[in-house]
Amino acid sequence: MKTLSTKKTTELKKKRGAAIATPTDLGASATKDLTGALNAILADVFAIYLKTKNFHWHMSGPHFRDYHLMLDEQGDQLYAMTDPIAERVRKVGGITLRSIGHIASLQRVKDNDAEFVTPLDMLAELHQDNVQLAASLRGAHEVCDEHKDIATASLIENWIDETERRAWFLFESSRNADAGGH
Repeated sequence: MKTLSTKKTTELKKKRGAAIATPTDLGASATKDLTGALNAILADVFAIYLKTKNFHWHMSGPHFRDYHLMLDEQGDQLYAMTDPIAERVRKVGGITLRSIGHIASLQRVKDNDAEFVTPLDMLAELHQDNVQLAASLRGAHEVCDEHKDIATASLIENWIDETERRAWFLFESSRNADAGGH
């Protein structure tokens, strides 16, 4: 087995530690603004995803099956958003989230660590979280418009539609129900 020279090893170490300069015509200001907006969205999506799965796992009551399946579907949809968001950050030249701690530092969606939450409170809380996410996505779209980032704006438009659909389903599923979920 051939060993690397000291010079070659030093060169490789420098390259490993070098910042990744993803080529983009958007400019440094756009990269900074878009990265900030998208990383905050990504943190919120992870937070809503985990809350959705938490409520999915802890659902109870007479509409258990319907709510359980709906939240599972919504969790899958949220998780499916994460990779495209992170990859878009990289495509515009930014660095994306690296840890749970990083997510916690950027998320605007509140966690719910309660031992028990009623089914209707779960649906209401997730409804509000999705309404908040739609508003944040619209704000990120404005950043895209400002920097003429059509590709990110296009993705965001689809995510707004999906988010509004989740909010609508959560709202309609809890209408005219009593505290016991009937």
